[in-house]
Amino acid sequence: MVTQDNVYSIIAMLAPGILQRLMEEQNINEKEASSLLYNSELYRKLEIEETKLWHLSSNALYSLLKEELETGKITWPEEQ
Repeated sequence: MVTQDNVYSIIAMLAPGILQRLMEEQNINEKEASSLLYNSELYRKLEIEETKLWHLSSNALYSLLKEELETGKITWPEEQ
């Protein structure tokens, strides 16, 4: 069972995939990618267990982050 206490363990498994795609597709370094991810609205929501965003793949989360970076908005999944 996922709780608020262990959601960070799940994020730790998802973040590398998101960061890798950011670095490759945005042609930026790890520090810049980390800053984009960890300062995003997506990350703030991902940290909250109740949003259930942790169950999405790193690819799906990257797509949401890309949308946020390009438009300033996120189209949240229906389960939100």
